[in-house]
Amino acid sequence: MDPIWLTLAFASGFAVRTIKLPPLVGYLIAGFILNELNAEAGEFIEVVSDLGVTLLLFTIGLKINIKDLLKPEIWGGASIHMAASSVLLGVAIFALSFSGFSLFAGLDWKVSLLLAFTLSFSSTVFAVKVLEETGQSNSLHGKISIGVLIVQDLIAVLFLVIAAGKIPHWYAILIPAGLYVIRPILFYMLEKIGHGELLILYGFFVALIPGAYLFEMVGLKADLGALVIGMMISQHKKGKELADGLMAFKDFFLIGFFLKIGLAGIPSYNHIIIAFILALLLNLKLVLYFFTFIKFRLRARTSVLTSLPLANFSEFGLIVIAVGIGNAWIPEDWMVVLALALSITFVISSPINNYAIPIFNKIKPFLLRFETKERIIYDRTIDIRDAEILIFGMGLLGSATYDQLNKRYSQKVLALDYNREKVEKHMVAGRNVIHDDATDTEFWENVMRKPAGQVKLVMLCMDDHQSAMDTIKRLKVVNYPGMVAATAQFDDEIIELKKHGVHLAYNLYSEAGVGFADQVCDNLDSCGL
Repeated sequence: MDPIWLTLAFASGFAVRTIKLPPLVGYLIAGFILNELNAEAGEFIEVVSDLGVTLLLFTIGLKINIKDLLKPEIWGGASIHMAASSVLLGVAIFALSFSGFSLFAGLDWKVSLLLAFTLSFSSTVFAVKVLEETGQSNSLHGKISIGVLIVQDLIAVLFLVIAAGKIPHWYAILIPAGLYVIRPILFYMLEKIGHGELLILYGFFVALIPGAYLFEMVGLKADLGALVIGMMISQHKKGKELADGLMAFKDFFLIGFFLKIGLAGIPSYNHIIIAFILALLLNLKLVLYFFTFIKFRLRARTSVLTSLPLANFSEFGLIVIAVGIGNAWIPEDWMVVLALALSITFVISSPINNYAIPIFNKIKPFLLRFETKERIIYDRTIDIRDAEILIFGMGLLGSATYDQLNKRYSQKVLALDYNREKVEKHMVAGRNVIHDDATDTEFWENVMRKPAGQVKLVMLCMDDHQSAMDTIKRLKVVNYPGMVAATAQFDDEIIELKKHGVHLAYNLYSEAGVGFADQVCDNLDSCGL
């Protein structure tokens, strides 16, 4: 990559990051600047851009849980929202053809519908980043948001396959059988490959060769192959580790994609006005998300928190629009307009998501009137009964903590986890565990309605630090008076926990070392050393 390109990409990404916006907005700006400098997207940028999109689809596939996608609120919610928003946005865009703006002039209903379909997608990259940064990716609303994004991505891939106009070769029907044959081989390799750089290289190999290249050979879309092979690998226990390892590479290669979009052209005065008009249509998209989830019997809180990360336009939409331009369905100027509109929605959506909980609390009385009388079984706030000790997070650490405390305090100990499948396994094992979310203010409000001082201790054994910090914020909101204990992996996290009022904070590694040493010493003593 040319030093100027790299410098501009980094400088722009860094600049927008300092104002708490996603770096990809900076990459789009860098592309606009490069275009002004008469730069052109050469072969290198094309290759990097294509590789970024392929890895994006592969990593999405690695995160797909087919059982989750089959939930009505996910596949139904995504499908209904896309259909409704495509129609309503299409009507709005077609109406703008009478506005006098030259870019809208001559738009027929087919082109208007295609543009609306493009705007109906939400950004996978942006939403996942927002959920990770706010510690909500593992919450109920976080999982529903990601599930909806995956369904949208599948629809986008299907569209790209159809729009390519390629009829697959007859032997494409052998793909399922071929994947069935190589699956145990790929799983065996993944089992034996270890955890280092070879694992990352394995990811590239699987995504590009058995995935993209194999599908391309039989006349199918390469990106579809990457997605399908990712879904297959996701069934292995190391699928998540592979996805995490590839994340940085995928993000880096996607820089090429956003630079390429920015290089499509410099926005004119008219482009900027139209981009802002399209960004205003985001309100319609957000309202549609909220009412769609409400109709699937989710709480108002869950519906709002699920909708906000999706309140943006998508980088996938830019891929779709690129196909439309390539097929001469849409004028090239629309790429610049939509790239700018995408950036504007990121600018709007980012701070809103940072303050999602306070925003919901302000309008909560108004939104509650739209809730259905019956709720989905796993979106209910459950009574903690007479529990005095609450343990959040039932992984290995939480389970061991529960077992130890249960020996002394029995039914006074209650464990909670956001993963319903994990909860069910613990219940079968005889543990007192329920499904709920530690970051839910409504849950803590119910806890505080219990007799004063009933809950004496809250123990945070969650996997990620941000979730613990978010729970502490919820405890402050309801003025919880009891003791809080938490674990962390790093010393700076321990300092942050204590700074925010945690009474007891333990470093997992140092405490594990102490326990390990104690057990060794006990065994040495028994041996007479």
